Amino acid sequence: MNIASLRIHHAAMRIFAETGGTAIAVSELAKEAGLSRGTIYNNLENPADLFASVCDMMAEEFLQSVRDSFGVQEDPAQRVSNAIRLCVRRVQEEPHWGRFIARYAMIEPKLGAFWGRIPAEELRRGIDTGRFDIRPDQIVSICGMMGGATFGAMTLVLNGHRTWREAGSDTAETMLRGLGIARREARRLAQTEFEPLPRMALFDAA
Repeated sequence: MNIASLRIHHAAMRIFAETGGTAIAVSELAKEAGLSRGTIYNNLENPADLFASVCDMMAEEFLQSVRDSFGVQEDPAQRVSNAIRLCVRRVQEEPHWGRFIARYAMIEPKLGAFWGRIPAEELRRGIDTGRFDIRPDQIVSICGMMGGATFGAMTLVLNGHRTWREAGSDTAETMLRGLGIARREARRLAQTEFEPLPRMALFDAA
């Protein structure tokens, strides 16, 4: 994706996050992106598909950035904790990203699908290694609860009720306790320092 297209997607994400819609007038998009209408048309095959395209890019880039952030960490419990807190941390660092995710993740399958991928993978690993005290048939339900709890924590941060550290750690600790991790260890894992996610190309181009 070229720089102009990235600027267009970034501008669209901001507008979607603020308005709550899924369609944007080309004139509004051009103004927000700081580009001409001609440039918009030259870089979008179909403006009507822009919302879906923004969702696709954000979902894939976030998925890959979380995977990359794990590095050499192998403990599925720590990975689950980090995945939750990384989501909450990004809300504070990139509020427009957070508003977009909080607004659409529960209704847009492409965005919500993250919880059925990385967290589900770690839950399966945790079961296989004896790290988690849950049944395989509970994974889908647990991923749903984990996603809902994380989106709730993100909203607390967006509304200024909690810091990302408070909301992220509390949510991670609660989820780990539900997976069978002892209280003291769950608290430790939920407070372990980690590196922030790299900024997405979508934002660097703005």
